[in-house]
Amino acid sequence: MVEPQHIFGPFVLDVGCGLLQRSGKSVAIGHRGLALLQALLEADGEIVSKAVLMERGWPDTIVEEGNLTVQIAALRKSLGPIPDGREWIVTVPRIGYRLVRPIDGLETTNVALSVAPALAVLPFANLGVSEQDYFSEGVVDDIITALSRFKSFAVIARNSSFVFRDRAVDVRRVAKELGVRYVLEGSVRRGGNKLRITARLVEGVGGVHLWAQSFDGELDNVFEFQDDITERVATVVGPLIQRAEIDRSRGERPGSIAAYDIYLRALSKILTESASDNAEAFALLTQGLTLEPDNALLNAHAAWALEHRITMGWPPLGPEDREKCFMLARRGLENSAGDPAVMAHCAMALIQVAREYDWGMAVLNEAVEANPNNLMVVTAAGVANLHCGSVEMALALFHRASRLSPRDPLAHISLCGTAHAQMILGNYSEVLVWAARALAINPNFDASLWMLIAANAHLGRLDQARHFLNELKKVSPGITIARIEAGQPAKDPSRILAILEGLRIAGLEED
Repeated sequence: MVEPQHIFGPFVLDVGCGLLQRSGKSVAIGHRGLALLQALLEADGEIVSKAVLMERGWPDTIVEEGNLTVQIAALRKSLGPIPDGREWIVTVPRIGYRLVRPIDGLETTNVALSVAPALAVLPFANLGVSEQDYFSEGVVDDIITALSRFKSFAVIARNSSFVFRDRAVDVRRVAKELGVRYVLEGSVRRGGNKLRITARLVEGVGGVHLWAQSFDGELDNVFEFQDDITERVATVVGPLIQRAEIDRSRGERPGSIAAYDIYLRALSKILTESASDNAEAFALLTQGLTLEPDNALLNAHAAWALEHRITMGWPPLGPEDREKCFMLARRGLENSAGDPAVMAHCAMALIQVAREYDWGMAVLNEAVEANPNNLMVVTAAGVANLHCGSVEMALALFHRASRLSPRDPLAHISLCGTAHAQMILGNYSEVLVWAARALAINPNFDASLWMLIAANAHLGRLDQARHFLNELKKVSPGITIARIEAGQPAKDPSRILAILEGLRIAGLEED
């Protein structure tokens, strides 16, 4: 039997590894502290007597009760307070202690549902000769390493998931034993010089398949094939888990005030590309930041919401939107702990709003190096290069994003970014192709309409340009050239010039 994981609030206790983590960061407590915490967690909110705790902390040893008091005090200090100010460990006078679980008065659902999800990558089944075992294990090791770069979900260590090697198991049982919400499984089959790898992402509670894909390659370039599988699986799995988590948050705990749930609800609204939903998202994130002001994810997404609002030229939420956006981005970076997605969102605020071009580009370069398989990071780097770097590099980044995961929630941005790059290069017919694809994915994205209006205008197709201008005015009432221009970076004004000129030709008002 695999040792379980215990999840409470932002903490995960991995019993097998003897490791306690808070929001992905290790918390230093001694072996006695771990033993006491495990005993309290196993009681699931019930009282644990002093005698039982002393036996767990000092097995087969006679010690003074004061030793228990000291260890509990140290454990409380390591855990810190609950967001409402109370202690996690409650003293029951003359009897013992209990762990507050769930958070009474704050969260009525299972606390485990309020923390970021976990994923287990199982050993891929070898459907051929035993000599293929090395390849199967190499693929899984690489996938685990690549997925571990994502900070939005946890990946169970190889030594835990590989307990299930050579065993026919129910994915739902695996998920329960490992304490994970998602399981990635697969198989390897060889036929002559051909290899086929099949990968499947499964939701662990109901055993529902979220995604499956086969990859074919040849033994002659086995390492290249292995790298290709790793890249493609990693880029698909991240967005799929994010989408599944958004759906869970909507369906199971829509009123939760837990920071993770607030982030998911806000993210779903940001992704609609609607000015009204964007305002609701920012309000949600502001609510979360009153509880956790240093939460990097909340700060980064609040900065993203304001940055996007300013970039699109939507009506401001307040007179100090730019200053707030910059402050949120700075705080997000200060607490990012190297999370590439947080870094990317904050970098975009630096470039688009604060006009800190060199700083923003440096942060984005670090983010891409930290996780080149996070398509949001790759897309952000492409947008940044459109304004501050190489147009050719921007095109390469956008094409990579589109090729690896065409169904990513941000696919419309990479497609529209490609259209913008073609606009800069003067390829107006190409602009129409890419902008139309972006609009088909998300009809609310203002920038896709900018491209369609401007490209048609430059090609002399004024009827089409005015048709899309009317659509733009429907999704963004009161939009003007001045508002659009004010929201764009100004490091190289020529990068936006053709768009603005096309909008003028089509008849968009200046102010």
